[in-house]
Amino acid sequence: MADITPIIPSDRQVIDGYGDGQFCVSGKWRTGAVVVLPDRTQPWEAPNFSALTVGDFAMVVGAQPRVELLLLGTGSKMQLLPKALRQSLREAGLVVEVMDTGAACRTYNVLLAEGRRVGAALLPV
Repeated sequence: MADITPIIPSDRQVIDGYGDGQFCVSGKWRTGAVVVLPDRTQPWEAPNFSALTVGDFAMVVGAQPRVELLLLGTGSKMQLLPKALRQSLREAGLVVEVMDTGAACRTYNVLLAEGRRVGAALLPV
């Protein structure tokens, strides 16, 4: 397995690990859901997946510089984002890709290494 972290600038937030309701981002463990952006990581006061609303994504929609793609980690298994919510997020200027949280963590790091303006909204596993 190749280690891609050396090609990611040191001032970027890298997801180092996850599990048991927590995430390790740039060497710091955080409990509960998080939003990871290239320049910062914040706790995410998200309800469970089925109760998500557009308002739950306000910190990502308002992020500067703008996020070009948001990876939504749905927990231990992938779930489908309701069409109305996906459309509302698109209208707010946010493209969302939904996947299980492990895949979202890995994909975030790869896209970050490519220099993309990516974000990850992650529900814990």
